[in-house]
Amino acid sequence: MRAHYLQHVPFEGLGSIEFWLQSAGYQISGTQLFNAEALPKIEDIDFLVVLGGPMSVNDEAGFPWLKNEKEFIKSAITAGKPVLGICLGAQLIASAMGGQVYPNSLAEIGWFQVEAVQPENASVFQFPEEINVFHWHGETYSLPVGAKQLARSEGCENQAFQIGKHVIGLQFHLETTPESARAIVENCKDELVEGAFIQTESEILSVSDESYSSINFLMSNILAYLHAGNH
Repeated sequence: MRAHYLQHVPFEGLGSIEFWLQSAGYQISGTQLFNAEALPKIEDIDFLVVLGGPMSVNDEAGFPWLKNEKEFIKSAITAGKPVLGICLGAQLIASAMGGQVYPNSLAEIGWFQVEAVQPENASVFQFPEEINVFHWHGETYSLPVGAKQLARSEGCENQAFQIGKHVIGLQFHLETTPESARAIVENCKDELVEGAFIQTESEILSVSDESYSSINFLMSNILAYLHAGNH
C-alpha cells in the first residue's frame, strides 16, 4: 500500500500522520509542490493526504501548480481513493469538488473547540461532541454537493466535512506535534495579530502534552476510518 502526500510549504509536514501510516504498513511518498515536483499517477497511490499551507486555493496566478493539484485531487476522489485534506487541503478538496473558498469573517489561530454536527449519523465519521484542536486559517469554504458537515466552531461554521465513505476534509490540524506547532509559529508569526480567535505565541506553544495526544489520537481514528473504507 502506498500513501502519498501533497506538501505546499517546507514547514507543514505530516506530523503524527507519518507514524500512523508507517504503523499501518504504508509506504510513504510525497510531492513537494513548492519545488515543482511532478504528481504521481493516480493508479500508483492507495491513500492521498493533502496538507496545509499559507496560500489560498484561489491564488493560481501566484502558484500555477494549484490548478493541476485540484484536478489531481478530483481524479483521486473520483477513483475512490481515500483522501484526507487538512486546512488548505480541505479547502482544495472543497474547491476541486465544486465548493467555493473565501475569507472567513474571523481568522482562527490557536487552540479552540470544535463541536460535532452529526453525532448520531452512523453513515459518517463520529466526531467527539467537543474537542480542543489547533487552528491556523483565515479562509473557509462552502460544502460541495453531496458533502456532509461533521464539525463547526464558534468562529467558523464549516470545520469538517465528509464525501462518501472515503473523503474527509478538516479545517483544523489534528496532526500537530510540539515541533510542527513551533515551525508554523516561526514561519507565520506575522499573522498573530489581535483577534477574537487569535492566540499569542506563548498561548499556542504552552499547551499540555495531553492536548497533542488528544488531537493525534483523533487523527489516528480518522485515518483508520478512511483506511477501513478502502478495504
